[in-house]
Formats: sequence, structure tokens, C-alpha cells
Amino acid sequence: MQKKIPTRKCVGCGQMKEKKELIRVIKTPEDEILLDTTGKANGRGAYICNSAECLQKALKNKGLERSLKSRIPDEVRMRLEKELG
Repeated sequence: MQKKIPTRKCVGCGQMKEKKELIRVIKTPEDEILLDTTGKANGRGAYICNSAECLQKALKNKGLERSLKSRIPDEVRMRLEKELG
């Protein structure tokens, strides 16, 4: 039997991709927005492709904000842009 590969939807482009191909952005229980490099951190997660283009789409269409149910602070937005740019 083949092992099921977990897939997630990018909040930027809307494509379904393997979980390990995507970057997880989380909102912690303390309401911090962080990049989750391990994919295992506690909190509400949103997934995004590893491209600046998808990040721009996710910020523009408010997909990231909708998924995390909160506003994205400017310093977090700049950090995401720097890491994905």
C-alpha cells in the first residue's frame, strides 16, 4: 500500500501541492505571526509556495490574513518578503 502524501493549498496561487514543498506561516496562541520552518509548531497555519510571487498574491488578495484570521503586521510582511524574495 502506498503511503499517502499530505497536500496543502497555497493561499497565494490556490494550487494543491505536497506539504513539504510549501512554507508554513503560523499564528501562535500568543497572536504572533511566524514562519514555521519545522512544520510542527503550535498554532493556526497557512501554507504558501516558496516564491515571492505567491507571497505577493497572498498579501494582495488577503488570503494569508483570512487563513490566519488576523492582520499581518508590516514587520512580519517585510520579513516574509525578505525570506522569500
